[in-house]
Amino acid sequence: MPIHYMNHNGTLVPEDTTILKVGNRGFRYGDGIFETMLYKDGQIRFLPFHIERLQRSMDKIHLEKVNKFDAYFVKTVTEELIRKNNMIGQRGRVRLIVYRDGEGLYTPQTNDPGFMVQVHKIEEPQHNKKVGLIVDLYTEYKKPYSDLSDLKSSNALIYVMAGLYKDKGRYDDVLILNQDGYLCEGLTSNVFVYYNKTLYTPALNQACVNGIMRRVVMDIAANEGIPVVEAEIGPEIMKEADEIFCTNAVQGIQWVMGYKQKRYFNRISRILQERLETWSYEDQM
Repeated sequence: MPIHYMNHNGTLVPEDTTILKVGNRGFRYGDGIFETMLYKDGQIRFLPFHIERLQRSMDKIHLEKVNKFDAYFVKTVTEELIRKNNMIGQRGRVRLIVYRDGEGLYTPQTNDPGFMVQVHKIEEPQHNKKVGLIVDLYTEYKKPYSDLSDLKSSNALIYVMAGLYKDKGRYDDVLILNQDGYLCEGLTSNVFVYYNKTLYTPALNQACVNGIMRRVVMDIAANEGIPVVEAEIGPEIMKEADEIFCTNAVQGIQWVMGYKQKRYFNRISRILQERLETWSYEDQM
């Protein structure tokens, strides 16, 4: 097998290199954030949106050197890895982890950031397939909300537990509830519900991640004249909804076909997906 490389703090090293120290704050405390991005057609899709969220998140957790992580930096380190891993012309998932470097207990010794970048080839999603996702509600633990809930945090225990439930039940995805029992998000995605000619999605104060594709889909829906409401959504709407779909930056829009005995249409999600596929880079600025 050819060696696959990652970038750790500016140095390209094989991915099987041992780089983790016992005092690493990302490992010990989940003290970091990450971005997962789609590399397609020679560029990172929606890069300005990712940079905006990344820098806002770094500010929020009081990391320094925020301006280092600009579009030029992310584009440069990604393209270097694309070349090094012989992925030119291929579609890839880019994962950028930014963590608080140095050691210390709960009180950090420094607020300087460390980083790691990985790229991996992914296949083109089959959005036009006739079979959508089968989902269930994950209810064992609920996601608490606070002013940090919208971050893509390295502290991901709730998602790990939900992932275990998903695999045990052999579901394609599960929907997580917030601490008050309202719909929050999917395992790796935001969730949208189409009901009574209106598109609903959990508001950011409902503990969901502030997703890039969530933002894009809301803009596309508005341009298509589809009413969009950010709301507090009870899970009982899943029994009445016309459509449900999940969104993230890599997979785009994924239609939900069924929840228990309920089956859904995919008319609105298909319209949005078609519009997304023609979205130009200029549309993102």
